Amino acid sequence: MHKKVLIISHGGDLHADLVAAILAERGHAPFRINLDAFPRDYQLCQRLHDGHAGARLRLLPDGEWLDLRHVGAVWLRKPAEYAYASADLAPQERAYAKLETEQAIFSVLHALDCYWISHPLALRGAKWKGEQLARAARMGFRVPATVITNVPDDVRALRAAVGGPIIFKAMSTPTLAADAVDGADRVSHGIGTTVLDDAMLDSLDAVSELSCQFQEYIAKQYELRVTVIGKQLFAARLYSQDDARTAIDSRDMSAPIRYEAATLPDEVRQRCLAFVHSYGLEYGALDLIVTPEGEYVFLENNPVGQFLYVQQLVPTLPLLETMADALIEGAVCHSQT
Repeated sequence: MHKKVLIISHGGDLHADLVAAILAERGHAPFRINLDAFPRDYQLCQRLHDGHAGARLRLLPDGEWLDLRHVGAVWLRKPAEYAYASADLAPQERAYAKLETEQAIFSVLHALDCYWISHPLALRGAKWKGEQLARAARMGFRVPATVITNVPDDVRALRAAVGGPIIFKAMSTPTLAADAVDGADRVSHGIGTTVLDDAMLDSLDAVSELSCQFQEYIAKQYELRVTVIGKQLFAARLYSQDDARTAIDSRDMSAPIRYEAATLPDEVRQRCLAFVHSYGLEYGALDLIVTPEGEYVFLENNPVGQFLYVQQLVPTLPLLETMADALIEGAVCHSQT
């Protein structure tokens, strides 16, 4: 019997829905934990006795118990806020429940000896944008001149050093954490990558409040979204300069810009694969710029980045199928150990 594939995400994750359907069609129906229904709709038990450890999990009300020793592959997709049987927990009760829930579930997950896309420790180490840039530069990528600082004069010095425009780019989320607060407390829905104009340059003292990331603005011929799944790599070319809405920040999906499959030079291809794998990751979504002179520039890697939209825009890139293949191969390999 092949070991089980475990998918961890939330109930609204279409990526997980579609990959789960492919897995089921291929005889590897996964067990799924929707964190936005956990622990309310699940039962979990971990036992340690006489030096032996084990854990089991089931979906309520009458799901079969899954012995987690039978898990051969885990896709750790997206986080979510936990849900509890009592909907009226006081703030301190909810805060404590969250901490205890994380202890319970990750004590079990971290102990799994299986194939991961990707392990939580690898994901944690791969998320820091300043470290990514330093690593990419060491591995031979060109990276934008960058300063992450709360010293206004450092930003002015960067502007003088590059002798041209500079941009502001949020390191954590372009929504400015709008989705982390109630609507009544929201003061902004976010800010995309922004070229600093004269008024912004005159207001840099605000940087003293919080370290921010600033980079040289690099002219683009086009952009690349490079998706790594296991040992496979898929590149999509984004003609972001075709529309003013995406010329600075290509994340505006309302602009109908062209996407097409691209082939990377072998050196760049191998460097992208090596970068993702250097963290112990089995997945990465890298953003690159290609300059008018044809130079490849590294921007960032999202270790749990979205990929469904890439396949929707470039149907020749089989990302969903490749994700399912990787999970099946991982589960099958661990069935033999």
